[in-house]
Amino acid sequence: MYDTSVIIIDSGNDINGALFSLDLSTNAVKEAKARGYNLIVTHHPAIYGGISRICANDAVAQCVKEGISVISMHLNFDAAPEGIDYHLMKGLGGDKAEILSPVTGGGYGRAYEIYSIAFSEYVEKIKSTFSSQRVLAYGEEKSIKKVASFCGAGYDDNAMNFAVAQKVDLFVSSDLKHHEITALLTRGLNVIHLTHYSAENYGFNKIYLKIREELKVPSAYFCDGTLL
Repeated sequence: MYDTSVIIIDSGNDINGALFSLDLSTNAVKEAKARGYNLIVTHHPAIYGGISRICANDAVAQCVKEGISVISMHLNFDAAPEGIDYHLMKGLGGDKAEILSPVTGGGYGRAYEIYSIAFSEYVEKIKSTFSSQRVLAYGEEKSIKKVASFCGAGYDDNAMNFAVAQKVDLFVSSDLKHHEITALLTRGLNVIHLTHYSAENYGFNKIYLKIREELKVPSAYFCDGTLL
């Protein structure tokens, strides 16, 4: 699968501080500048595909101008042991899981049991855990005992077939289209649609909290509340 998990911008300078942010945004650049940090670590690639033009106000251009390096770690962080997809499961109340696409020690797409909980109550719990009110819930009121979750834009036919085969009560992901939600409901699954940001910011922050003491430079985590 095509991806850009790499050093995106190399300023050539020694690192004096690192700001972790899900995206390379102008707000993240402002935060790094305010702190005097010259490295931004993102999950989403700062440059994903080819670019045809750069404007002076773009985040990439501002980083080059200010001597701020950028490292992006995307799909490798999704599927890493205790990576983004793993932490989405943990936030949703899971522990041990069947994995759709396993890799050594990790993987992507999980199905797991949780403590039985009413659907409406579970929705409110998720809003609190992921600090987001932008949670869309579809389906009937019933007890939720087994969940399938996929971080980011995690829906495809394989994901749906995996969830159905695992006999889950609920499908959780982001960026779902209308016909995808309809297909899941038709197969008897309830659906929770998280924002892409809240589904992945949760895990990226957990990874930062785990490694920050090992960085040996000042660091901070930037959360863009407008996207939660």
